[in-house]
Amino acid sequence: MTFFFFLFFLFKNLMAKKGIENLNFKSESMLNFIIQTHRKNTIYSKPHLFVLNKGLNSGKPQKTEFTNSFVIIFSNEEDLETVYWIEYSLWKSKFWHQFLCGSVIPFLRINDFKHNFFSRVNTLLIDHEEHQKNITTLKLLELKEKQFHENINLINDLRRVILHRYCKK
Repeated sequence: MTFFFFLFFLFKNLMAKKGIENLNFKSESMLNFIIQTHRKNTIYSKPHLFVLNKGLNSGKPQKTEFTNSFVIIFSNEEDLETVYWIEYSLWKSKFWHQFLCGSVIPFLRINDFKHNFFSRVNTLLIDHEEHQKNITTLKLLELKEKQFHENINLINDLRRVILHRYCKK
């Protein structure tokens, strides 16, 4: 068994010296996705996700396109859903702020994004069951936050209606 690992690392180092650095040996825990810069009016046939790459909200994921964004293309919907919540948590925790460049309008470079995103996804998916529990919790929290904001808007509307009655008298 150790001989196999020795051959694997020897093969990987040999390929790296020849300029072939991106070897992807698919395992059960790895996801297949492609990251590229989004071009306006491009239509993607496979499931995809957009990630904002300019401004202080860099790293924000969304299923509809942004003007300045990267696109992550997946082979299936399950991978999209899994990676969406990983990217959402990275954005909310302001993980991408350390990689922003530029003085007036900060932006995220695609190479920085690719390198750090691949490594974060792989480390977070090691414990897939815990990740699924976290996704369920995050979805519930998002739903509650949305309901909370709707209630606040209703309260403000009622307040305006009551106050408006005083203006009409």
